[in-house]
Amino acid sequence: MASMRVLLGLMHNWAKIGLLLLMLTMAGCNTLKKVEDDELLLTKNSIYADEEKITDSDIKSLISQKPNSSLLGYPLRLNLYNLAKENPDSSFQDWLHRKEKREKRLNRLLSQKQVNRLRESFVVKGASEFFKRIGEPPVIIDTALTQKSVDRLKAYYNSKGYFNNSGSYDIISGKRKKRGEIAYMIALGNPFYIDTIQKNISSPELDSIYDSALKQSFVKNGDQFDLANFNNERERLTALFRNSGVYNFQESSISYDILRDTSQVANDQMMDVQLNIQKPRSANDSLAAGNAYRIHRFKKINIYADYLIGGSTDSLKSLDYENYTIFYNDKLKYRPKALTDAIFFEKDSIYRDLDRIRTYRQITNLNTFKYPNIGFIPDSTHTKLISNIYLAPRPKFSLNLDFDVTHSNIQRVGTAFSATVITRNVFGGAETLNISARGSIGLLSDASLSDELFTSELGGDINITFPRIWFPLNTEKIIPYYMLPQSRFLVGTNFQRNIGLDRQSFNTVLSYNWSPNTRLRNAIELLNVEFVRNVNPDNFFNVYQNTFSNLDEIADDFQDDPQFAAFYENDTDPNDPLRLNIPTGAEDFIQAVLNNEVPVSDEQRSDVNSIEERRQRLTENNLIFASNYTYTKNSKVDINDNDFYQYRIKLESAGNLLSALESIVPYNKNDNDQLLVFGVPFSQYFKSEFDFIRHWQVADSKVFAFRSFLGLAIPYGNSESIPFVRSYFAGGSNDNRAWNAYELGPGSTDNVNDFNEANLKIAFNFEYRFPVAGDLKGALFADAGNIWNVFDNEDNPDAIFSGFSSLSDIALGTGLGLRYDFTYFVFRLDVGFKTYNPALETSRRWFSQYNFANASFNIGINYPF
Repeated sequence: MASMRVLLGLMHNWAKIGLLLLMLTMAGCNTLKKVEDDELLLTKNSIYADEEKITDSDIKSLISQKPNSSLLGYPLRLNLYNLAKENPDSSFQDWLHRKEKREKRLNRLLSQKQVNRLRESFVVKGASEFFKRIGEPPVIIDTALTQKSVDRLKAYYNSKGYFNNSGSYDIISGKRKKRGEIAYMIALGNPFYIDTIQKNISSPELDSIYDSALKQSFVKNGDQFDLANFNNERERLTALFRNSGVYNFQESSISYDILRDTSQVANDQMMDVQLNIQKPRSANDSLAAGNAYRIHRFKKINIYADYLIGGSTDSLKSLDYENYTIFYNDKLKYRPKALTDAIFFEKDSIYRDLDRIRTYRQITNLNTFKYPNIGFIPDSTHTKLISNIYLAPRPKFSLNLDFDVTHSNIQRVGTAFSATVITRNVFGGAETLNISARGSIGLLSDASLSDELFTSELGGDINITFPRIWFPLNTEKIIPYYMLPQSRFLVGTNFQRNIGLDRQSFNTVLSYNWSPNTRLRNAIELLNVEFVRNVNPDNFFNVYQNTFSNLDEIADDFQDDPQFAAFYENDTDPNDPLRLNIPTGAEDFIQAVLNNEVPVSDEQRSDVNSIEERRQRLTENNLIFASNYTYTKNSKVDINDNDFYQYRIKLESAGNLLSALESIVPYNKNDNDQLLVFGVPFSQYFKSEFDFIRHWQVADSKVFAFRSFLGLAIPYGNSESIPFVRSYFAGGSNDNRAWNAYELGPGSTDNVNDFNEANLKIAFNFEYRFPVAGDLKGALFADAGNIWNVFDNEDNPDAIFSGFSSLSDIALGTGLGLRYDFTYFVFRLDVGFKTYNPALETSRRWFSQYNFANASFNIGINYPF
């Protein structure tokens, strides 16, 4: 604890020093250092359309020149750039010749190579290049680029139907010297509207398809002209035709002509539009009509199951299976149905681009083949297709090795190893078998936790994945193969030594997941069985030292009584020479208090009873027999999408099946009347969670991110509390960053236990992310939330959620962070300050701990949400 205070003190002092250095740097930088007298530094852009100020970020992005970026109003990157020397070598020459004979002395004392190294060190070319790389040069107003911006704005509004718009700009000198603003003015004029839509479609078949889906058109009579609608309509028609049998349709075949009488432009803002859909560009107009776009049906579907890229297919054997022809080498390694279920083309059916995409996705989902190659060959009638699907197998076996360096509140430092053997196509149905083993060894952070200095952990899993729903009933009509169904069966175990209570766990999972589209995902764990055995329950008071301290403080009042002397042992603390013996003395003292053999107060007896209930709960073995369902929706288009939402709903139930068998199975019971399975009371509870994330991109590389979480687990029947592994905690690098993990709550309690947890959680996180310099990013954040006990056996009123009044226990942490983007991952450092601490008395809750001494420093990988 003393070392922690020293560390926090050092961080506090270094933070002050860093802040002072930053202030000196800001004061010493000259923003206009590299702005000439006849130049203006751009400080602001304003856009006005018919005198109305434009705030749309898409329109603002059309401006060629933008002011230098700023960090909370300060042009950090500009001033970093200004720190770079324009001609660093001249500084060395000035120093070299500032005193007579300096150059001669250097040449006499040093070799030419050493003099050159001194020059490189002096001029710090590397530093100058570094400042230029992470900084940005001053944005000087350039009238050529300004006019280019005007032309872009005019073109934009022209695409919105304002064909007669005009534009200009005005450069406004700022109140401060060598600074200026630019105001862009666009006079829109009257917009043009679509009067009638004519069509000129060369193919009768396309004409029929077009008419059948006319209601979904983006281009409609009476709408204002908008080029974006025409582009959307081209994409819609391309998808429509390619999903209606026209496999070779090209978007370039679609064009529009705007028909209008120019003599009426001044008085009539209506226009006629003609849609043109021509033959494929490769078709010559002089050729027969057979070269026009036609609807195609599949004549034959060939699957090459052992395709070698660049190899010959002439010597392959073949097998006909349900209108598919499968080619293979020597012996077919796959069950035919496993291959054909992944193909969504059917003989005599029309071509659909959607089926092609689904085929690609499902073949990839098999995890047995490399990315497939699908080709289409039309026959002489131009109405039939032969499809060739080439599948290149991935290696039958592969090995993955991992090595990690770890740190936790129990391990000072540790190393972890893992190895996974992957076997593909285990039973001929594209199944994947993973057999993994893992182990770790670490240095114990506190020697009092064990007689040994090292911790160790061993574990292993056997995991088999089926690319279909593995269930006695046929689910194909409910969950078709295009939804990428998967079934997973896992059996695993884990053994810990000198970690907590030396927990051993055994788990079995049977789960299903499927995705109707790229945005939706469903997951069902039909069976999730976990058995947790605590091998060393006698180590409880060594691990949960806060709990022991609370008990020992009560026992201090009786340490001088000879009849209780057996409870105590000598301690190294000179202020408290005796303490309860662990484990015998502590457990005997608890029993003596509960048996009214020790004259404690009612409040102390209640505290001791709570400690004993917690000890019993955390040291007893657990059997969890659960099922759960998770629904996830994510609107994120790709990895670069910074404007999206995501939500997750999870429902879990445990123990109901075992409880329902009570009338059939003769369960044993313990002293608390709980039903036992293999001598262990099984857990029974219902749990629900809702997690919502929303990102807004407010400017280039600037994002507002929000997250909310609500979770509730209710014990009933055979349980009075939630198992520790299924409960909630607050604090940590991905939660409320002003508190360490497990430190916050429950309710308004003040870190009563070493690992504080409860069965109700509310959390809100808000973060503003912005660029700082190069790949270095910054963030300002606010985290609010807490955990509470509800509907369980907790009797501390400060920890129980009792209604809306308990919302005053929601803690608030604010802070800032730095993140460095390594492309493949983001390294994150956040510092959180306790802004509102519900554990303090009411008058001291706000800002009394808002300082570095009480701050929490968090290191994480990737963004918290």
